[in-house]
Amino acid sequence: MQRTKLKSSQFRKEREASWRELEGLVARMEKKSVSVLEPAELMRLPTLYRAALSSLSVARAISLDRSLLDYLENLANRAYFQIYGPRAGLGEVLGEFFTASWPAAVRALGRPIVLSILVTIVSALAGFWLTNADIEWYYMLMPGELASGRSPASSTEDLMKALYDGGGESGGRLTAFSSMLFVHNSQIALLCFALGIALGVPTLLLLIMNGMMLGSFFALYAGRGLGFNLGGWLIIHGGTELLAVSLCGGAGLALADAFIFPGQKTRLRSLAERGRLAGLVALGAVVMLAIAGVLEGIGRQVITDDLMRYLIGIGMLAFWSLYFLSGRRRPPAGEDAHD
Repeated sequence: MQRTKLKSSQFRKEREASWRELEGLVARMEKKSVSVLEPAELMRLPTLYRAALSSLSVARAISLDRSLLDYLENLANRAYFQIYGPRAGLGEVLGEFFTASWPAAVRALGRPIVLSILVTIVSALAGFWLTNADIEWYYMLMPGELASGRSPASSTEDLMKALYDGGGESGGRLTAFSSMLFVHNSQIALLCFALGIALGVPTLLLLIMNGMMLGSFFALYAGRGLGFNLGGWLIIHGGTELLAVSLCGGAGLALADAFIFPGQKTRLRSLAERGRLAGLVALGAVVMLAIAGVLEGIGRQVITDDLMRYLIGIGMLAFWSLYFLSGRRRPPAGEDAHD
């Protein structure tokens, strides 16, 4: 033990000056940026960094004391980050997110996202079938506060006016309903993602509930011969909005899959890797929800032609499909390139 201490002391005495010099440069860069260094200091930086790495290698080889090893490892890591770390600004970070990271993460989680979409579609069909068979199902599947007065007791004329009247009493009720529907779907989307860690069960239940509610609401309008009209009102913003919900649902299911089936990895590592991907997908879904909110306002107050609504809604779905499938290729964050 005494011999090791003597070794460490001598080793430190011979090299400590260069370590301290490097530490001072790194500390200044951490406080501001590399621009604070003088040209001569910039020239010294690579030499000092390589000397620190050499010292660390030697210290490991001759088994010096742990505190010295920790100091050198920390210094080398800090210096590496300042020398080779990312220098991207906000614009570059956002550009990378939208052109590569987000679409790559969506592609990487393709299977759970497709499953989320299928669950929503099947649930909507079930809600439509149940309500069409017995209108009483509407009251069980559609929350009263969310329906905003739209019920089997409403007249066909009132239901029709609500889809096109952007002002007046009917339009005011439509505005309230649209706002509540948007808030509801946003909450469902974020909950689908957040609750994925609970083995995916709450995520699946939320997707089923949301799908059945949509199907039931559609059955009400279709029963009055207004299915095509409601479809136009919904698709202009609902295509983007419901796709965002499905993305969050897929992200939540991906978390559950990583926990239940970690493969050759530990559960912690599997969750960490999938969590980074799922977080990117959910973050992008928030952007989609914001876009859906703008489309909903336009479709309610400006565009009242059914065909135009369908054209915009289908066009948005085509855009999202092409965007996610043809984004710039790169290994998605959180996944090993060889996986």
